[in-house]
Amino acid sequence: MYLADHTWEELGDYFERESLALVPVGSTEQHGPHLPEATDHLIAEAYAREAAERTGYLCTPTVNVGVSPHHRQFHGTMWVDAPVFRDYMTSLARNLTYHGVDRIVFVNAHGGNVQHLREVGRRLHDADEAYAIEWMWDESIPDLVSEAFERNGPHGGPKETAMIQHLHPDLVREEKLADARDGGWPDFDEEVAKVRKHGSRTFYDSVENSPNGVFGDQTDATAETGERLFEAATEQLVALCEWLAARDSADLAPREHV
Repeated sequence: MYLADHTWEELGDYFERESLALVPVGSTEQHGPHLPEATDHLIAEAYAREAAERTGYLCTPTVNVGVSPHHRQFHGTMWVDAPVFRDYMTSLARNLTYHGVDRIVFVNAHGGNVQHLREVGRRLHDADEAYAIEWMWDESIPDLVSEAFERNGPHGGPKETAMIQHLHPDLVREEKLADARDGGWPDFDEEVAKVRKHGSRTFYDSVENSPNGVFGDQTDATAETGERLFEAATEQLVALCEWLAARDSADLAPREHV
């Protein structure tokens, strides 16, 4: 169920029955010449709402702006500083605990948010306020994603392109797929090895490596592949929610000092 569609009385009935919430989290940032800046938060919301529909668990409104300063050189990219994001997400989670939620799944679709959502989860866990975990769609089905594309990439590549082709085909600039590939880093794994020096990552921003900000071969993506990946990852998210809901509260609490 989607929180914003319901009245406070209807939501009260939910909180009497359940204590789990899905919080979709994405970004608003450049995704090359072929995908919209909404890419990440559209994907996060689609997964969270689909899982909520299948399970009956609560889905909150989407957090659309995340930690994206590494894309700042490209027009329109929005971001908040990492400490602000962590504080905001912590406060948002505590809002949910006030209503009785003690299990939260951050349904995340932006790599730049991962470490910060993990930190938010640790804050809440250490304080014994909630058990909050970060879930990233492609990390739930790594083998399937790897097999689906010959030249994958972590940002604006074929996996995200296929996902938007499936979810919002009208937002994909199909005529720009070859430009995205040729103007970026089509062979990500080979190229990233060249910019790591003596074990150190020597770059901070996407533009330092990719002139158009994307990685991978976008021409390898199709809506059909996107649908297959979406279904597989949704199954993983549903299973995660059911696993988390079934856990005993004592198992989720922080351990005592030895």
